[in-house]
Amino acid sequence: MTIFLSSLLRRFSSGYRERGWTEISAADYAETWQRHGGSVATHPAFVERLSRLADIPVRYLGWSRENTHIAAIPVWGRHLALSRAALKSLGKKGCFDLGNAEVILPVAETTAETATKVAEIPLRHAGRYLSNRHASAFTGLLRQQETLAVLKQTERLSAKFRYNQRRELRLFMDAGGVIRPVRDFTPAELAGFYTDLFRQRWGFPATGAARMAETFTLLRDWMTGSVLFLRDAPVAVQVLYRVESPRWVSVEFVNGGVDPQSRDFSPGSVLTWLNTETERETARTLGKSLRYSFGRADRDYKTRWCVAEQVLQSP
Repeated sequence: MTIFLSSLLRRFSSGYRERGWTEISAADYAETWQRHGGSVATHPAFVERLSRLADIPVRYLGWSRENTHIAAIPVWGRHLALSRAALKSLGKKGCFDLGNAEVILPVAETTAETATKVAEIPLRHAGRYLSNRHASAFTGLLRQQETLAVLKQTERLSAKFRYNQRRELRLFMDAGGVIRPVRDFTPAELAGFYTDLFRQRWGFPATGAARMAETFTLLRDWMTGSVLFLRDAPVAVQVLYRVESPRWVSVEFVNGGVDPQSRDFSPGSVLTWLNTETERETARTLGKSLRYSFGRADRDYKTRWCVAEQVLQSP
């Protein structure tokens, strides 16, 4: 009887969460994402490949108006797919690392003409770090206590700050520093650089270290940034993923590794400057805005580079 009641409750809960939504195909989800945009954590390839890596079945739900999907979500049971809470609840904690990634779901842009229609969409699947842009798109969202650190626009960086970053870069190069793009290396090489430098910096393994090479292999096409070398040894690397939406570019700075013995040359700061400037230029060339997230606004250094932005959560 207990098992029967538990099963009945799960079906009821699922029915309530998905009321108004309909199950759609992975292809339909990808088409909706490409039309309305999203972030790294909701990109079709990231959802599909990381779900497969974690061996968690993913379902796609769509919200339709006039036979068109105006919103879509990927889900793991009662959670939005890829969330850290979902990994923990499903016994897959540490399988991979996306940090506290900004979540932008594919949903039609809210305008004066569409505001009423879009704002009728209830979001009942659990998720955190939902972009504040969804405040007028979904109902049922709550303000989250934590904030996200999002890269400042160039004009918000002081002239002194920019001068100091260029000076650090020059000193690093004068000391024999070398800059190489991540595309020069195999996923296994990048995984080796990152896991080694992360352990050197923090004294414990990086999240997902055991399957880092496999993860990087799956996501290779969306990795971006550079690796810094000094005396022929890697001294700084960052895990950066970039995806392009119709109107913006999303970059997720998951984490990084730095050789503490090279701190006199500030390789972490130098690499952050190089990577952020590269992505700014890429977005400008594409004629798109840039959403460059450093994850949760929980470190002092992030205040130099970022503004703290309010985010939302679904219960």
